[in-house]
Amino acid sequence: MISLRQLQYVVTVVEQGSFTRAAETLHVTQPALSHQVQALERAVGAPLLERSPRGVHLTPAGRAMLPHARAALAQTADVVSAVRQATGLMAGELRLATVYSVSLGLLPEALRLWSRHHPGVDIRLYEHRHADELAQAMAGGQADLAIGPRPDAWPGPVRPLGVEEFVIAVSREDPLAAQQAADVDLATLAGRRWVHYAPGNGLAEILDRACASAGFQPEIAVRTEQTASAPVLAATGLGPALIPANIVPRWYDGYTLKPVPRITRELTAYARTTLDALSSAFLTILAAVTSDRLRGHDGERL
Repeated sequence: MISLRQLQYVVTVVEQGSFTRAAETLHVTQPALSHQVQALERAVGAPLLERSPRGVHLTPAGRAMLPHARAALAQTADVVSAVRQATGLMAGELRLATVYSVSLGLLPEALRLWSRHHPGVDIRLYEHRHADELAQAMAGGQADLAIGPRPDAWPGPVRPLGVEEFVIAVSREDPLAAQQAADVDLATLAGRRWVHYAPGNGLAEILDRACASAGFQPEIAVRTEQTASAPVLAATGLGPALIPANIVPRWYDGYTLKPVPRITRELTAYARTTLDALSSAFLTILAAVTSDRLRGHDGERL
């Protein structure tokens, strides 16, 4: 017999590109994950995944199965949403999906207020490295509400939250900090060694595109998997880092400047179907938090 858990496991392995990352995302051991995938393969009578030095890939049978697995998971999410809408349920669990930078900057205050006003509703938070990965997980029914960059051609409701601005972080011993500059022409940072992000982190693409628009390719001092590490590493003097302004803590040991031209991206909240009571209530709190921290302005939108 095929279970929804087995389908979710296979979909997650495909989205993460490896059994190791999928096990971390699902909060299960890798042997348990492999066992469930093998059980599903026995049930359908064909191998679905194959491993290679470059990662995990779908077999022809797996490619045929994947859209049906995602559809089944999405239908399950629709059932949960329909029940909530019908009952006005204000207890249980709200599932949120987001990207790392949003979970660092905007979500903590919203979650604090949610816990105060809705103590009977738990939050399950799923974090992703890239906006595309977030949208794929959301399409697969992972969460009730996604918070992140606007997805392309999204079929469900999308609510704008505001425009996220990026800043350049450097150490306080950096010449730019010594000049007490507020802005920096991005082109003047050509030739500097940067604190960069690991491939797969959406912020890596934003930095590369911004530098390309300024006429150079960033040299790399270090690549970090964790978004939260970038401002810390920049503050030590390893090199400048491009970070969302809203993740800079008040106690930050480094120095931040606004790049010229401005670098921004729109943040949104989106769902697969009409927002249910829990999602709508959270969105109200989130909008109140972001209204003071995200503002619209002219800039280079990435």
